[in-house]
Order: sequence, then structure tokens, then C-alpha cells
Amino acid sequence: MFESSAVAVRTKFALTARQAQVLILIANGKTTKEIAEELGVSFKTAAAHRSNIMHKLNVHDTAHLVRYAIRAGLIEP
Repeated sequence: MFESSAVAVRTKFALTARQAQVLILIANGKTTKEIAEELGVSFKTAAAHRSNIMHKLNVHDTAHLVRYAIRAGLIEP
């Protein structure tokens, strides 16, 4: 499910594959530190992905990212 959801979001919102992965992880409650560890990247890289996603989706906080992910069907409420 993770991979197919990432592809759907990437296509719909013009996110990179990595940004789609990060969005799903954020929506599942992962912290930036946990995301960095899971993806094998630095904390700063994970934070940059989060920032770029928020900019592309025009949201300003994590709560809105989660709400966006729910509405996009990435996670269940």
C-alpha cells in the first residue's frame, strides 16, 4: 500500500517520489528524526523534504499536512 499510495500522490500533486514517501510518513505520525532514520538520510534532508512538501501543497503546519493526506486517501481517519 505504501508504494502505490506514494505513486498516486506523486502523480496528483507533482511531488517527487521521495517527497511522496515523506508525506506518507508524516501522515502516519513519524517525526522528522524518525523519517530521517527510516529513509537513511540526514535530519536536515528530511526537514528540507518536509518544507518543500508544505510549500508545494501550500500548507503551513503538520496538522494541515495530515488533514491533506486524509483527504487524498493516503491514510484512514
